[in-house]
Amino acid sequence: MALPGGAAMNITIRLQFEKDIVSFGDIAAAIGKAGGDIVGIDVISSSKVHTVRDITVSALDTKQCDLIIEALKKIQGVKIINVSDRTFLMHIGGKIETNSKIPVKTRDDLSRVYTPGVARVCTAIAEDPRKAYSLTIKRNTVAVVSDGTAVLGLGDIGPYAAMPVMEGKAMLFKEFAGVDAFPICLNTKDTEEIIQIVKAIAPAFGGINLEDISAPRCFEIEKRLKEELDIPVFHDDQHGTAVVLLAGLLNALKIVDKKLEDIKVVLTGIGAAGIACTKILLAAGVRNIIGVDRHGAIHRDETYENPYWQEYAQITNPDNLKGSLSDVIAGADVFIGVSAPGILKVEDVKKMARDPIVFAMANPIPEIDPELAEPYVRVMATGRSDYPNQINNVLCFPGIFRGALDCRAREINEEMKLAAAKAIASVVTEDELNETYIIPSVFNSKVVERVRQAVVEAAYRTGVARKDHIPLGGYTGEQK
Repeated sequence: MALPGGAAMNITIRLQFEKDIVSFGDIAAAIGKAGGDIVGIDVISSSKVHTVRDITVSALDTKQCDLIIEALKKIQGVKIINVSDRTFLMHIGGKIETNSKIPVKTRDDLSRVYTPGVARVCTAIAEDPRKAYSLTIKRNTVAVVSDGTAVLGLGDIGPYAAMPVMEGKAMLFKEFAGVDAFPICLNTKDTEEIIQIVKAIAPAFGGINLEDISAPRCFEIEKRLKEELDIPVFHDDQHGTAVVLLAGLLNALKIVDKKLEDIKVVLTGIGAAGIACTKILLAAGVRNIIGVDRHGAIHRDETYENPYWQEYAQITNPDNLKGSLSDVIAGADVFIGVSAPGILKVEDVKKMARDPIVFAMANPIPEIDPELAEPYVRVMATGRSDYPNQINNVLCFPGIFRGALDCRAREINEEMKLAAAKAIASVVTEDELNETYIIPSVFNSKVVERVRQAVVEAAYRTGVARKDHIPLGGYTGEQK
């Protein structure tokens, strides 16, 4: 069975081959013919008769891996000892762990970190709950919460299967911004139950990152938690996507010399991400956005059962256009897709205004093949890492939470999100900016620093920061 969307994978094949019967060149040729790409070779043992080697091969999907294995089995003198998937190996036992910051070597150490000494610390917090931020892990810890109902492109696969993704999210928090995050996968789909569980565990955390919860329940869950908790609550599938989209668009518009307030935007996929993208674009100054779903443009003459679509119709599509994507895209300056593979056709792109900008973010297969769109598009962005201009949430959530935690913000508001988008865009300098580089790499160390500073400044400016003062210099890896 192929991986979803044909995601690339590496396997390591340990094989033994008889030197008098077959050469390594024959083995390499068979792997190449089957579509594999050798990326690593390690000699395990060698004798006059045979050699044992580990060959690491990159393939498109599991189907191609099977073809490679079958090709090797047909070669006389080759024996396959073992095949391991490097991705699975990285997940054995999970990808994260907890570690003690203080060694416990003596009875005195024990009495201070635990009973009886810890009682004094507990009493201090009971007398002043704000001290939990200085005397516990709360100040630097985020819960990554999911119910497993909208995981990647896999859909509702449940909380157990969602754990590897949430563990990965926790890793990214730590690696990019020094935030301690922990995956919380809930075995319930009940909206009210999820809200109550998150509220109940909130004392241990400085922030809540909602992840992979299906629409429309995700809207109510985030709204209620933001109202009922005094710590930042952020649904990354919505707002992370929106922030990075805006960052990329700000730079793309510089290339084509157009302004936010003048452009016509057509957006497909009116779900969690699509609605959040629309709202941040409106907040940034865009005036003309037409949302399109499978039934066509969302407009004010229709009554929608989905209350979020009903609201959407009131704030978008100022000319009340009707019809299919192909109908309403005529004259559009920007296409934004958070929907489904292949729905944007070359003929549609040709109808767009001069220097069209296309953000085809369905992942892993975008709304239009970038290679098909290339002759007709001025700036192209996708959600994939193997094309230029990847719209990746990793550019956003580490820095946003780093800033929110550092100033102890009560919430992550619209001003903070807008500030984060502008900060991400600013990492790409005028000298660097071009059609294939409108958004910085996720590994650019300046991203978290810029986003953190912008978020902190916006939090103080809007009155949601609760810490008296913090340095505004960027994230240095050691937060006080």
